[in-house]
Amino acid sequence: MKKIYIQIILLLLISSCTHLTKSEREDLRELNSYGIRESDEDKVAKPILAGLLNILPGVGNFYLAVGNGGDSNHYLYGTLNLLTWPLSPIWGVPEAIVDANTINQRELVYYYKFDKTGKVKLENIKKQNAK
Repeated sequence: MKKIYIQIILLLLISSCTHLTKSEREDLRELNSYGIRESDEDKVAKPILAGLLNILPGVGNFYLAVGNGGDSNHYLYGTLNLLTWPLSPIWGVPEAIVDANTINQRELVYYYKFDKTGKVKLENIKKQNAK
């Protein structure tokens, strides 16, 4: 049984963080170069809330899965955290905070790259910086 827990923990540590794609990282760098950063009102996932909720087994991951911009992989992460509780808060709390920040970054990129209003705002910012 101990061997199974160790394998599950290793699997979680290796695979359970949400990542930006290379394209998303490049887009985020471009947005940052124009001074565009996420503000507290722009955040679709609250990092501190996700971390605190993950003290309970997997609840923070379920919050990230169902929220705006959520990542459906978090249903799996939440279930695995539930199965490995009471150890799961050790990695689950920081993982939920990091993942919430990543989801917010992804949403920021999406807004300026695909949303009509965001595209217009970005073009205006680019015009202002060109002057």
